[in-house]
Amino acid sequence: MGKSLKVGFICTGNSARSQMAEGFARYYADKFGKKVEVFSAGSNPSGYVHPLAVKVMEERGIDISHQKSKSLEDIPFDFLNVVVTLCGDAAESCPVVDGAKVIHWGLPDPAKVQGEKEERLKAFRVVRDEIEEKVKNLLEQL
Repeated sequence: MGKSLKVGFICTGNSARSQMAEGFARYYADKFGKKVEVFSAGSNPSGYVHPLAVKVMEERGIDISHQKSKSLEDIPFDFLNVVVTLCGDAAESCPVVDGAKVIHWGLPDPAKVQGEKEERLKAFRVVRDEIEEKVKNLLEQL
């Protein structure tokens, strides 16, 4: 098998969606025996991984508590083979990468949901489940 593919999950804040995608991609790349380097970053990083993202990923047995919110400068952005943008709202600005295969998953930002904790957790779970399916499908195709 040749060199590994570099996959980046890019969002605006890098606190929830792209962090969950990074966690799932590492998990499934290992499970499927794929040589994939996984990164995530934000065009305007929040500086933290959302605690509810950590919690809903723990429910799947995946620990993302050690992950950090990163900017595009913190990852090998220009060397990515596949870039997945996860920005959902029209107001969000997803960056562009030349030379990489770009896939867009327009997902709502669960961090923006207001309300009781259980309502916010539900929003995180819905987005988590959609990200999990999309990441599995993506890795199966690589």
